[in-house]
Amino acid sequence: MDSPVDSPVDRLPLSGEPLPLDLVNTTFIKGGVRGRLLDALGQTRDLDRWLALHREGFGAELARFLTAADRPPVGEAHLARFVELRHALRGLAGARTRRRTPEARDVQVINTAARLAARWSELDAGSAFAAVPRWPEPDPLLVALGEVAAQGVRLFTGEDAEKVRACPAPGCVLYFLKVPARREWCTATCGNRVRVARHSRRAREGG
Repeated sequence: MDSPVDSPVDRLPLSGEPLPLDLVNTTFIKGGVRGRLLDALGQTRDLDRWLALHREGFGAELARFLTAADRPPVGEAHLARFVELRHALRGLAGARTRRRTPEARDVQVINTAARLAARWSELDAGSAFAAVPRWPEPDPLLVALGEVAAQGVRLFTGEDAEKVRACPAPGCVLYFLKVPARREWCTATCGNRVRVARHSRRAREGG
């Protein structure tokens, strides 16, 4: 996973959320209410960069699988699958935060991808009592896709599901985990923008 010379993935406004939300947040609005929607995964090299930056989120064993010397390069088909999963996860996040039933299509995409993360352990014939992970899917990039989906299933059905929030700032489309409990915005930038807007509105009304 060589880092590209320049990628919008390195300039995402928010990162460090659970892996499924970090994938969702690769689309964002730059410039606030009057800004424009940007997609950080516009090219295969951007997905390669995103995977490299999130290597730790996949766990040590899958990370080694992803960085193997014979790993296939990120192709257009890989990018399309990740973008499709991103769309489905955004739909699921929206349904979860609005207390709505998720779209059947989103559920299907996530469930299909999650199966790619299936694995088992085998004994390593060359070492005494050492376990070696095996995946039915031979393409580590698709296993990574599956891991993001599987983590999404756990996130939206687990104890942290109630902490998933859509940023309430106007002009923001990002999702975050409300940790700590006093957290209100996805980033300090959104919080500052809302406070400045409130101050300006009060000033106009007072005047």
